[in-house]
Amino acid sequence: MKVKTILVSQPKPEGDKSPYFDLAKKCNVKIDFRPFIKVEGIPAQEFRKQKINILDHTAVIMTSRNAVDHYFRMCQEMRITVPETMKYFCISESTAYYLQKYVLYRKRKIFHGKQTISDLMDVIKKHKTENFLVPCTDIAKEEVVEKFEALKLKHSKATMFRTVASDLSDLANVNYDMLVFFSPAGIKSLFKNFPKFKQNKTRIACFGPTTAKAVEEAGLRLDVHAPNPKSPSMTMALEQYIVAANKAAK
Repeated sequence: MKVKTILVSQPKPEGDKSPYFDLAKKCNVKIDFRPFIKVEGIPAQEFRKQKINILDHTAVIMTSRNAVDHYFRMCQEMRITVPETMKYFCISESTAYYLQKYVLYRKRKIFHGKQTISDLMDVIKKHKTENFLVPCTDIAKEEVVEKFEALKLKHSKATMFRTVASDLSDLANVNYDMLVFFSPAGIKSLFKNFPKFKQNKTRIACFGPTTAKAVEEAGLRLDVHAPNPKSPSMTMALEQYIVAANKAAK
């Protein structure tokens, strides 16, 4: 059976350039985008129950733009003035630049890794005396905290936002040949919106081992898994599968 339509469970890429747009054109498939999950801020009243004093910390770990947004939102809600001496350690250069939305970039102590928490830890090791605050979601990966504990660094895990399922009710009567997922939360959202979902001939693609595990635990068949030795990206894995499947279906 040919793959003609694909639903990617993420927001549509901004701008005209994206490997997904190239894939759609190259393989002659229709690709739609729809976030299966969304982020909601935890109110200050709820955050206070964690008994974390933001100003006790001398550095903040920013693992995403969401972390940046909700850290400064929480400070505003709690009427906290962030001192100019606060240090920021960002997962990537793009996340670091995103800080410009809230602070004067050149006047702050901002550090960043290349793209992973391991890269960032190499930078953090040079600042072992800091007291780190880690703004995160309610389903945050424990990898960050585990690395801090392994190095015996002083830190606090601060849940400032949560991941919830999007309302997908308008898709009830829409069928796609393939669904693409990037997190276990996306799989949960699928079944929250459609409890009676049956995979049948729908192909499932996913990125990362934790998402693959969620697919398996949900009783679904995993057809495309990235990254893999031949396909380091999701679009590369999709292209390989689509070309083979559509050729076999002729």
